[in-house]
Amino acid sequence: MARKCEVTGVKPVIGNRIIRSGKAKKKGGIGMHVTAITKRKFFPNLKEKRIFVPELGRFVAVKLTARALKTVSKNGAYTVLKKAGVV
Repeated sequence: MARKCEVTGVKPVIGNRIIRSGKAKKKGGIGMHVTAITKRKFFPNLKEKRIFVPELGRFVAVKLTARALKTVSKNGAYTVLKKAGVV
């Protein structure tokens, strides 16, 4: 299964890891210099949860981010999952 939140649609984002070397000018050096830039991925904080939906009278298994879990507890499971198209 994909690393994607079923509620918000958040996916991994590609970025860079920047490696610097040298001593900062503030500390008496000649300055920091970038020596390498490598690709990396930022992964969302995904959780697999079973959420009870009282309107349906059953549990629904979803993969969602920690932030989406807060949204579910705030706005209610049925409304959030229905808007996302999970239920």
